[in-house]
Amino acid sequence: MQHTEGKFNASDGQELYYQAWRPEGEPKAALAVVHGYGEHSGRYLNLVNYFAPRGYALYAYDLRGHGQSAGQRGHIHRFNEYLSDTDTFLKLVREREPNRQVFLLGHSLGGLIVSAYAEEHPGELPGLIMSSAFLQFKIKVPGWKAAVARVMSALNPTMTMPNDLPASWLSHDPAIVAAYDTDPLNHHVATARWFTEVLAAQTRTLDRASELQIPVLALYAGDDLIGDPAGSALFFERAQLADKTQHRYDGYYHETFNEVEKEIVFRDLEAWLAGRV
Repeated sequence: MQHTEGKFNASDGQELYYQAWRPEGEPKAALAVVHGYGEHSGRYLNLVNYFAPRGYALYAYDLRGHGQSAGQRGHIHRFNEYLSDTDTFLKLVREREPNRQVFLLGHSLGGLIVSAYAEEHPGELPGLIMSSAFLQFKIKVPGWKAAVARVMSALNPTMTMPNDLPASWLSHDPAIVAAYDTDPLNHHVATARWFTEVLAAQTRTLDRASELQIPVLALYAGDDLIGDPAGSALFFERAQLADKTQHRYDGYYHETFNEVEKEIVFRDLEAWLAGRV
């Protein structure tokens, strides 16, 4: 495969990093990947190594405040910044893959972002892929911490708080856990404003699920300790679509693409894509 990387400017001038992996020959279609909270685009090589040799082009960018992109770690002023950045990213992918279908795929926080984006841009995508979408909290946020975040979101929105998220909750694969803990591009903080904006976006996105107008594939971990699998199930139930598919992987932790039996997930995704390209 061919790997390239570069940067693009968001609508507000923020410089964002992206990577691309293209197969030999003409791709069947492209996957535009939006990663999860605290991580970065480089953690999706399992996905890349499965789909690029099978003829798909993959593009991924680092969210603002993440990885090699600019911005305060774990901070946004408004959730809409993520949607605007994703729109700019999609334009970049479409320019590089003209006359090709571009499917939007998001994991965790990225799953929330792409779901909200699809609601805001009805009919613009050939399909939506959600991986353990962060539509509801499963991890317990202490009451005092949530209360402080709500107050400080208004008074001092950039105030940073640790997330206390154990890497062992991501996957049963010890190599994935060890790599996450030692990866300098990961971060473990979020700001007060990030917390309140994500909470509001979760409610809004679930409330608008019935507005979705494109095929959707929901992949989610049954034993997720971070994002509640009930959130994905509820979104799927509310989506009034003739073309919708869900796969719940019981026994899997949050990162289904990085789990010990990830090939099962990849085959399900491959079969879904094959019916649409």
